[in-house]
Amino acid sequence: TFWSLLPPIIAIALALITKEVYSSLFIGIMSGALLYANFNPLIAFNTMFAEGFISSLADSWNVGILIFLVVLGTIVCLMNKAGGSAAYGKWAAEKIKTRKGAILSTFGLGVLIFVDDYFNCLTVGNVMRPITDKHRISRAKLSYLVDATAAPICMIAPISSWAAAVTGVVEGYDGLELFIRAIPYNLYSLLTIVMIIFITLMGIEYGPMKKHEENAILYGDVYTTPDRPYEGQDGEVHAGKGKVIDLVIPVLILIVFCILGMVYTGGILEGVNIIDAFANCDASLGLSLGSSFALIIIIVYFLARKVLSFNECMECFPNGFKAMVPAILILTFAWTLSGITGLLGAKEFVSGIFEGSAAGLKILLPAIVF
Repeated sequence: TFWSLLPPIIAIALALITKEVYSSLFIGIMSGALLYANFNPLIAFNTMFAEGFISSLADSWNVGILIFLVVLGTIVCLMNKAGGSAAYGKWAAEKIKTRKGAILSTFGLGVLIFVDDYFNCLTVGNVMRPITDKHRISRAKLSYLVDATAAPICMIAPISSWAAAVTGVVEGYDGLELFIRAIPYNLYSLLTIVMIIFITLMGIEYGPMKKHEENAILYGDVYTTPDRPYEGQDGEVHAGKGKVIDLVIPVLILIVFCILGMVYTGGILEGVNIIDAFANCDASLGLSLGSSFALIIIIVYFLARKVLSFNECMECFPNGFKAMVPAILILTFAWTLSGITGLLGAKEFVSGIFEGSAAGLKILLPAIVF
């Protein structure tokens, strides 16, 4: 029934109202468990963990994605500690002379790191922060640029964790071909990218962002927030011994090995062509294998270059994990909410509505889901 849709509706509504995603998702999960248990609190609590959190974290696909995220966090930490990020930032600062140039360079770097949106966020934000600060670009604008580049680019890149995830859930059809054919209809991604370029070239600001940008330009204050909760929390980018190649080479290694990992799970060594291998790959396993192998190569690379010691490399494992904790928490909550919603029969309810509906309503399904 319609009640099966109540948990995600509650979670989304609370997230929009409170701007706090963890508690919103948790309350959504709790409401779903109570509905499933006919409001028996003991059964609901048991369902929330046994059928929810534990079940979602026991899923091999989900665990593979979590391993991939932790490895990404470690690689970002290694690049920062080696000084590759700082070296690139210094090089870019010498080449970039204008505010528009700094904004478009942030966007450009985001486009280049297309393999995963979280890897994109962690890398681009760290690298470009000193440059955008120098050109008096507010942190609000920087966070918008990073966020509006990361996911939209990954969502239309045929070789990315998003593409692999989509091809993995399509049955009875070439998932990769379907993904590529759907790119022109991915209006969120395309219009978000156009929006960044348009407002940058035209110099347009509006709403709360205008206040942040004016404050940064006129007074050099990149924060604006009244209680300034974020000031001084990001620390300095580690200078290290590294050069620009110590950012570029690890990123290239990661991209190459993630692609190899995915086509390997798709059976490329068994004679399957590369397109079919990618379309039929196990994205979760492929990304875990590829990124983990890339991590080993990157550590060997940094040791050979003598920019990091073995102990410094090992320190990056817990630090990289810490950087990914927000992503891991959100994914765990989201998977659990999805599982609880599934227990309530949401997919049967929705498919039942559309099965007996007019063709016109079916055409609107993508818009309704969005």
